[in-house]
Amino acid sequence: MAWAEKVYKVRNGKQTKMFTWRARWTKPDGKPGTWPGFPTKKLAEEYGEKQEAAIRAGRYIDPTKQQEKFGVFARRWMKAKPKRGATVAKRWNLLEQHIFPKWEHVSLINITWFDVDDWQLNELSCESVTAGHAVSLMSSIMTGAVDARYLEVNPLYGRRRTLPTGAAAALARPKKAAEEKWAPPEVVLQMARRLGPDIGLHVLTTAFTGLGWGESTALHRDNVLRTRRQAYDGGWFECPIIRVDPEVGELAEYEGRDPDGEKTGLVLQLEPPKNGNRARDIDVPPFLAELLRRHMLTWPHEYLFCTPSGAFWRRSNFTRAHIRPAADGREPLTKTRGRAERAGWEPIMPGLTMRDLRHTHDTYQDQIGVKASLAYDQAGHLRPGIKQVYQHPTPAMRRERLKGLERIYRRAMGNLKWTEIWPEVPDLAQRERPLNLPETITGESGAAA
Repeated sequence: MAWAEKVYKVRNGKQTKMFTWRARWTKPDGKPGTWPGFPTKKLAEEYGEKQEAAIRAGRYIDPTKQQEKFGVFARRWMKAKPKRGATVAKRWNLLEQHIFPKWEHVSLINITWFDVDDWQLNELSCESVTAGHAVSLMSSIMTGAVDARYLEVNPLYGRRRTLPTGAAAALARPKKAAEEKWAPPEVVLQMARRLGPDIGLHVLTTAFTGLGWGESTALHRDNVLRTRRQAYDGGWFECPIIRVDPEVGELAEYEGRDPDGEKTGLVLQLEPPKNGNRARDIDVPPFLAELLRRHMLTWPHEYLFCTPSGAFWRRSNFTRAHIRPAADGREPLTKTRGRAERAGWEPIMPGLTMRDLRHTHDTYQDQIGVKASLAYDQAGHLRPGIKQVYQHPTPAMRRERLKGLERIYRRAMGNLKWTEIWPEVPDLAQRERPLNLPETITGESGAAA
């Protein structure tokens, strides 16, 4: 049974006649529980009885745990919830840059939705989407506190953020105009020609397959030009594919962290794709299959889109050395001691990025009317709603997609009056003959249908 004890106040090292009451009860482990600061004996006893009732009901939360600081528990939660390295780095960045400055030293029990919503709306000086990620991470940590019996409920769970309105909404909108582009096929081809067959093929492949940066730089030759084979029209449909490997299909680049959150330096390593949808087989259009095949005949490295020395590209280095000058243009350089002459380049599409080229692929799919089930599948996106369960890509859909992408390429080549992308590459100049779709429809006996 709960009881109460007097707690005398001390002044200058001496006990005074002033006192408060402390609640006492027996915890589930048999040890005494305690909570001070009650003005009357009755209130202290009632509090203790409430704790014993919670123990009998199996919902007891130790009051001392409820006073745990958010920062202390968040660090414990981060250790207990390992994720992909890049995800861990992003979480630590959210904690250190946005969450901890406000909430690190606040007790878990004192965090309310009203205060968090007001903070994300009026105090965070970041884009609205980043604020949403911060609140979502806080909610996950608070749910962890509930699971660990530090809290009875998560006050953030299921709550909808108040979003900026009016002028504030315009200021909070992500400033990513340069990343929300698509490139006309003529631009893609001009970029590819300017960058040469090795780097240019990387650009071309991204625009016509939708590979993300990490996926393309992790592309091993063993996963290029594999074959898809499906029953179709009384025979078989076959086409070449690029596989995003479910085990090592993405090159991750992030600031490493140890279990305590301390920075350990840059990490550049292969990891599984960030979700199950991104591990996929992408059907390759005919022209690109031919270019990839020829590239692999002469490329000496295991990974198709690595540096000339065989090392993985860092995204910033690749962008600075190749994408920015190719898209934005560059000034000519005269020959001087220690420096070779360099031709100037006119701008092709200022601001274009590799991410834009991934957007470009999905835009092309929409342009040629690719069915939603196949468009989501090829882009590595999760299709929302019940249709993801009931609708699936068919060989006929795949044929139409490949034909559509081939038409886009050939029309652009005709508009540019080109017969090959890289005239200086031997043998490619002989590709004036039409390319058939890299697929076969064969009968059950194996003969061509």
